[in-house]
Amino acid sequence: MAQGKNDHIVIQEELERRILHGLACEWDVALWVLKQDCAAKMRKPLFRIVDMEDRWGFWSGERNEICLSRNLVLRHSWDAVREVLIHEIAHQVAEQVLDCNGDPPHGSKFRKACHMVRANPKASGRYEPLDGRVLHASSANGDRIMVRVKKLMALAQSPNQHEAEAAMAKAHKFIAKYNIDLLSHNQSRDFINIFIGKSRLRHFREDYHLANLLQDFYFVHGIWVSSYVLEKGKMGNVLEISGTMQNVKIASYVHDYVLHFIDSEWNRYNRTRGLNRYRKTDFAVGIIEGFRSKLEKQAQSRVESKRVHGIIRIQDPLLQEHVKYRYPYIRTIGGRAVRRNRDVLNDGKILGRDLVISKGITEKGKGRGGLISHKKQR
Repeated sequence: MAQGKNDHIVIQEELERRILHGLACEWDVALWVLKQDCAAKMRKPLFRIVDMEDRWGFWSGERNEICLSRNLVLRHSWDAVREVLIHEIAHQVAEQVLDCNGDPPHGSKFRKACHMVRANPKASGRYEPLDGRVLHASSANGDRIMVRVKKLMALAQSPNQHEAEAAMAKAHKFIAKYNIDLLSHNQSRDFINIFIGKSRLRHFREDYHLANLLQDFYFVHGIWVSSYVLEKGKMGNVLEISGTMQNVKIASYVHDYVLHFIDSEWNRYNRTRGLNRYRKTDFAVGIIEGFRSKLEKQAQSRVESKRVHGIIRIQDPLLQEHVKYRYPYIRTIGGRAVRRNRDVLNDGKILGRDLVISKGITEKGKGRGGLISHKKQR
């Protein structure tokens, strides 16, 4: 028994050691938005994980140290941890760059520092962490949107393919109308940024295809950002999407649903074929591209029949401004040509053209599949 307890302590110590290393790596990356002369004034702090009841983290200028709550780093998503970390980095910027001596802790110089490092000035004290805010988000209009989408996705579970297709089409039509109304009435809106999928050192081709599909059809903006990969102890990257709370929740759900669909269909497809991981990528890209063609066909049919808005690509100027501020230095990296198995790709496309997004997955913790549904997919 004692040996088992000791093993648990060793495992947690190793986990916390990796997390501390991750915080140090994220600190380095967070400074990239600062001007060179400002970044030069910042001293690499010490990092510590401590038990705290009344706050998620704090900055100590006296010790040049950033402390984060053990509950935060062990029980919340990495983007939630990083949000608090950058808030504390803003305190460090206020002190070491802006010389905030004499200012209140969350005064004007701190707010300026938050703007400089793209920090959330509220991510402190008893403020709910990012993953909790997304899961529990509630507003009168937002609830109406999500309730309607949930009902339509429930109808999309129908074993009748025609009924399922019609329900999914209505859900997308409703989502599009909601967003077009926001723009046409110039309604104010807040944006949120969350990670979807996993931080990895290397992503497969289907991850990029799926990211593009979400951006083209689900009213979010996606950027591949640097993020710590806990299992590897190195910086990798992850997809971060930005948008209104409702759009981010829907896009995150679609992302997880499609990946779950790909995995289950590949297991069935490859049961007797013995194909390698590269062929799974061909199969997955085929599914995503087949689903894309279906969405495009639905949108075109609505335009031709002059029905109310379907899925169409619209540009939200406020979201574009938000993205431009959050990511001031964006670069594009081209991919190299790859060899593909056309037969496997086409088999995936056939399945993708029949894919219907419905209520189903609930894989909480690792992803955010539970943002819409509370029922397991069969």
